[in-house]
Amino acid sequence: MFCTRCGVALQETDRFCSQCGHPTPLGKPERTEPPRLTRDLANKKIAGVCAGFARYLDADITLVRVVWLILAFCTGGLGFLAYLAAWIVMPKEPRAFTATEEHLAPGNAH
Repeated sequence: MFCTRCGVALQETDRFCSQCGHPTPLGKPERTEPPRLTRDLANKKIAGVCAGFARYLDADITLVRVVWLILAFCTGGLGFLAYLAAWIVMPKEPRAFTATEEHLAPGNAH
């Protein structure tokens, strides 16, 4: 078995790569809730559509972006329209507040 991130040879029982720390199929935690298709605003380049699809499909973001660009250019612009439609239809992911933001939020006066 090889690490999908850095290519180092791994043992079949390894849960993480010894070189880069990337989890193997044995090391990935089980999802507690089903994934939701939302725009990923933390990893976005334009609108977070490709990052959202990558998270939903549990795939590499770069791979999803490349496939989307290939579809956009090879289908006569249909991929661009699909991206625009996904941008409009996909909801933003719920924003997580930091401790400082929660403290400063209205109604949280301590």
